[in-house]
Amino acid sequence: MDTIVVNNFHKSYGKAEAVRGINFSVQRGELFGLIGPDGAGKTTLIRTICTLITPTEGTILVLGKDVTKNRIGIREIIGYMPQQFSLYPDLTVEQNLQFFADLFQVPIREKQKRLRQLYQFSKLAPFKNRRAANLSGGMQQKLALSCALIHTPEVLVLDEPTYGVDPLSRQEFWEILHLIQKEGTTILVSTAYMDEAEHCDRVTLFFKGKIVGLGTPDDLKQKYCFPLFKVQGQNLRSLQYFFKKVEEVRTTQMFGDVLHVSFSNSPNKEQWLRWQKATQGNLANWQIHQPTIEDIFLELMETSET
Repeated sequence: MDTIVVNNFHKSYGKAEAVRGINFSVQRGELFGLIGPDGAGKTTLIRTICTLITPTEGTILVLGKDVTKNRIGIREIIGYMPQQFSLYPDLTVEQNLQFFADLFQVPIREKQKRLRQLYQFSKLAPFKNRRAANLSGGMQQKLALSCALIHTPEVLVLDEPTYGVDPLSRQEFWEILHLIQKEGTTILVSTAYMDEAEHCDRVTLFFKGKIVGLGTPDDLKQKYCFPLFKVQGQNLRSLQYFFKKVEEVRTTQMFGDVLHVSFSNSPNKEQWLRWQKATQGNLANWQIHQPTIEDIFLELMETSET
């Protein structure tokens, strides 16, 4: 049995449709990612899975339990970490953990064992007497995750847990998630960071309340069927404007100090030299580029709007 099954899920707020008829399932023990920009509908979906809001249409099952009919049963087996830091800032790390253990009625013997485990992987033991408000952003996220895990949930649901966290803390956070997954926990995590898709077994790519891509990161990359080049120049904006007028070009996207350009057909060396001359030397370098998840997402995003 799949851990989470989403069937024709719609959610509207008045006339605004936040999620528009999506379908997917999360397998038991899977680390599954919801990838998409702000406003894509990720939080609406997650809050519905956690029984905090109800579907306008369709059904969502968590371990066979309907989110509209068995809220208490689902809340007993799910660990939820919202996007905003939601712990008690005036309590210490230890006090927060003890509070949530008592809230979920974790037995005393089990509670002490679980606290030791959580301190071990979160590395928060040296800070157990520090108030939550005085922790760094990365430490706050680790504490929030630990509180969501205190009752050993079968399913862990995380809403953009690495948002605003420094790169090192982000990497450490994902290492912790993989350790949790190895213990058998099913994990559903949303993120706006496209590169974090690489940490997931499978992902859905979300855009404007719809799923525009679904599969493993490698499967999604293999479906990109157009020649893609990484292009460099002295004035990238001018270079982008130039390539947008080239007939063979499909898309142009800026990535820092380079331009990603996709073509209907792969250009030959003579074409590149002709474009270099036409840009009066602004086109400095070009090379074939393997698509990233962000390239895939941007391609699917444009396709969904046509």
